[in-house]
Amino acid sequence: MPHDPRKLLEDIRTRAEAILLGLQGIDLSAYRTNDLLRFATERQFEIIGEAVSRLLKSDAALAARLTDYRKIIDFRNAISHGYDTIDDRLVWDAAIGKLPLLKRDVEALLAELK
Repeated sequence: MPHDPRKLLEDIRTRAEAILLGLQGIDLSAYRTNDLLRFATERQFEIIGEAVSRLLKSDAALAARLTDYRKIIDFRNAISHGYDTIDDRLVWDAAIGKLPLLKRDVEALLAELK
């Protein structure tokens, strides 16, 4: 049974929001020293990447409208399978620099689909 694109987009939106809220008031140094925050952030990125992967399978044209959608899937795979080589700075940069754009893309798509 194919996945509902709206639900997948909503999953991406809520997980991106969780990361952004969790990192409010935190700097890279504090992020690096907080294991639970790092693990939670990485898990949310795994969910985001999996949702983008499922969206690609169910509606490739819609997934392609997400900026860097293939990189998001690759990032998920790197976090999931390379758990012992995760670069905290890379995750931090993705959360602070890239995630707001993804959230904006997803919110625009959700608005179109309603």
